[in-house]
Amino acid sequence: MSNARISIRFFDDREVRAVWDDQNARWWFSVLDIVAVLTDQDDYSKTRNYWKYLKAKLKKENSELVSATTQLKLLARDGKRYKTDMLDYAGIIALGKEFPGKRANRFMEWFTFSDESIDGKSKTKAYALFESSFINSIEVGTSKDLMQIHAWLFGGLYDFAGQIRQKNISKGGFQFAVSRFLGDTLKQIDAMPETTFEEIVNKYVEMNIAHPFMEGNGRSARIWLDLILKKRLKVCVDWSKIGKQEYMNAMIQSPTDCKVLVTLLKNALTTKINDREMFMKGIDYSYYFEENE
Repeated sequence: MSNARISIRFFDDREVRAVWDDQNARWWFSVLDIVAVLTDQDDYSKTRNYWKYLKAKLKKENSELVSATTQLKLLARDGKRYKTDMLDYAGIIALGKEFPGKRANRFMEWFTFSDESIDGKSKTKAYALFESSFINSIEVGTSKDLMQIHAWLFGGLYDFAGQIRQKNISKGGFQFAVSRFLGDTLKQIDAMPETTFEEIVNKYVEMNIAHPFMEGNGRSARIWLDLILKKRLKVCVDWSKIGKQEYMNAMIQSPTDCKVLVTLLKNALTTKINDREMFMKGIDYSYYFEENE
């Protein structure tokens, strides 16, 4: 499964890594990630030892959970791949029963939530971008290609997919660009330079202020930003290196001062612009940024 799709889900701001098994049409989930969630443990060694103890206990009880466990290589924070125990969907349901309590119940409610939501379906469409010829055919750095990205992500999900909004919107007391002048605003953004990293981030900030769609602006614009960076500077953002709250704070501050955002994004740049896992991971984090607190 060297070319397997990697997914990162989040529970209480903790990563739960998963790998798609195309041959058997199922997701495999990292047992250690889930044990860390269920025990509310940040220490990797303690999490590993707890799973080792629980695994031995289950083996003595002749639990099928142990035999259902497989090992796959996952990318760790040190950049290396290590074999780690994985369980499929049914296995995780069974594992959750070994952790009684409110936290485990809350986790199981989250884990069993359907991907048939708009965000779930849109995220699947976002994953498909990597294999599509569409991503290499669109113009880069204009409102037109941002509209095309939005239409790809939300086509069939929102009736306004790919369409510039006709209403005024605001968020957290901040008023985005007035809809009446949005066409002219987007033309001005289209004309902004993209020669340097700072210029590209400034353009991204202005597009965020414009907020051209009723919904889905952030998810579309982050893909748009990465496409500009790839084409102009041969880099992209490793979104996994950016914390959700620090990103949100930097974006809130950016209309008056984008220095914090520039530094944040610059420190997360990578040259892995054609790396499948980097792209998939970026989508996971991008959608995570949009989850309600």
